[in-house]
Amino acid sequence: MKTLALFCSAICLAISTSAFSQQYPNRPVRMVVGFTPGGGADTIARIIGSKFSERTKQTLIIDNRPGAGGMVGTAIIAKSAPDGYNLLFANASFVTNPALHTKTVTYDPREFAPIFRLGSSQYLLTANSSLPASSVKELIALAKSRPGKLLSASAGLGGPGHLSLELFKMMTGIDITHVPYKGTAPVITSLLGNETQMVFGNAGAMAPLVRSGKLKGLAVTGAARSPAAPEFPTVAEAGVPGFEVSSWYGIFSPKGLPAPIINFIHKEVEAILELPDARELLAKAGLEIAGMSPDRFSTYVQSEIVKWGKVVRTAGIRLE
Repeated sequence: MKTLALFCSAICLAISTSAFSQQYPNRPVRMVVGFTPGGGADTIARIIGSKFSERTKQTLIIDNRPGAGGMVGTAIIAKSAPDGYNLLFANASFVTNPALHTKTVTYDPREFAPIFRLGSSQYLLTANSSLPASSVKELIALAKSRPGKLLSASAGLGGPGHLSLELFKMMTGIDITHVPYKGTAPVITSLLGNETQMVFGNAGAMAPLVRSGKLKGLAVTGAARSPAAPEFPTVAEAGVPGFEVSSWYGIFSPKGLPAPIINFIHKEVEAILELPDARELLAKAGLEIAGMSPDRFSTYVQSEIVKWGKVVRTAGIRLE
């Protein structure tokens, strides 16, 4: 009798879940973005949200909840119901924040269900024009001959530029001094004035300065060359095999979201990424489209947690 009861419960749950998924979405969906309006994550989220609304005939509301490098918005969704009406649009800080903020972080990335990784944007290893190194290999050799003397700028302590540098140092065994600034503008000023000699900077901001001859571009940080800047090799092909850093973007739900809902959202976003007008807008926003299935995205997130946790511990970075 007990076995029969369990079987009946399982059947009822399956029927309930199926009925629920067939009705989804039957009211507005909220997608929290933990950053201010107008930034990269917000822009990409709004493109997806607009197309999702058009396709499903239900409004997808972008709810900006900036603060603590994305942690405020992430914590809100962590406490929300896993019903498909509370989604999180996150970037790579989703996996780096727990390692950087061990005392203040209020969420665990493992408590979320990855739904879709849309793609990523790359960073460009950029150098002052007078630096006597025009390739990654020459930069490594120069750094080895001047331990601690080269200065690498970043747009903030614990940010992607800083973490990229620390991974680069860890994988090459070189010593380069990190100099944090508050934002990209002072980083560019420091490079142009030779106050610092290099930066892992936003490719969109750095590439025009390189193409104008004001700075040197050595390599991009992704797994493959950037379609927007194919003239630059990757750091991996330029001398550091296995090196890869990107600012990826993805959609998550609180853990426990029924699989049919996950699959529905995934397929809708996948279809959106095939629309020519959406692809054009996303490319202008700096996104290199490279979708991932929920399972593959989950594996990727776990690997990123391990990777950046090791980098942060090795570098001794703490933001509390």
